[in-house]
Amino acid sequence: MKKTSIFLLPIILLILCLSGCRSKNDGMKDGFYTAEMSEYSHGWKEYLCIMVKNNAIVYAEFNAKNPSGFIKAWDNAYMRNMYTVNGTYPNEYTRNYVAQLIETQNPDHVDAISGASHSAGNFDRLSRAVIEQAKKGDSATIVVE
Repeated sequence: MKKTSIFLLPIILLILCLSGCRSKNDGMKDGFYTAEMSEYSHGWKEYLCIMVKNNAIVYAEFNAKNPSGFIKAWDNAYMRNMYTVNGTYPNEYTRNYVAQLIETQNPDHVDAISGASHSAGNFDRLSRAVIEQAKKGDSATIVVE
């Protein structure tokens, strides 16, 4: 009897912990949701697209595009210049922000990266807006000021 209860105790504690550790994003509906900034900044407009499955963000893309639709993370010249000055570049920090959001499921727990603080602020606003869209189940692209 003691061996069985010793074995079951960690499992019961894990179940209790997981049931009490729910994300603040409760109520998100399955689907794809997109938010974009209202204005271009230095020639780029940042956007965030997430995929929600079973009330969790399972995929996200954060990037920026210029008026012709060219993606910032693909701009090698921009990357070299930014890395030299700021120590980071779009393909690095965009993936980092997305990974943190998927891991934590909470914009409050996404840490800013030195050298990409402007994008961190936009990512915060975009992630909050897109999560609200997911809670509503509204797949229309939301524009964020």
